[in-house]
Amino acid sequence: MPETTGVILVDHGSRFAAANDQLHEVAALYQRVSGRPIVTAAHMELARPSIAEAFDECVRRGATRVVVHPYFLAPGRHSTTDIPRLAAEAAARHPGIGYHVTAPLGLDEKITQVIEQRIGACEHAGFQCDYCTSRAPCRATQSAPRASEK
Repeated sequence: MPETTGVILVDHGSRFAAANDQLHEVAALYQRVSGRPIVTAAHMELARPSIAEAFDECVRRGATRVVVHPYFLAPGRHSTTDIPRLAAEAAARHPGIGYHVTAPLGLDEKITQVIEQRIGACEHAGFQCDYCTSRAPCRATQSAPRASEK
């Protein structure tokens, strides 16, 4: 019988629902693009589902192994120590289910493409993009006149 891999994308977790919701959107996007049948999101702390709850969900949906991906840019204590520990604790509840924790996003040329898209969008909008105007102004909008001031 072939193994079925469940994937858990893990972020830190936040007290802000919008931040937590975005990880669930990333997981849904990843599932659609990758075609993997079992993909879920988890938060290391501050929000649910926890890594243990997401691991349980993967097993419930038929995963025979689970890959945990820290959705972090760089290796640090959370991605190298905390998440592997929490994944091991979750896996211990499911004897016979293998698991692996990947490296965080790290260095990849594709990340620079996303950075350039963000910068280009900001320049294109004259530093008045929806992101800046719907939140506290970024440094660029503080030094540039708003559209209504031009």
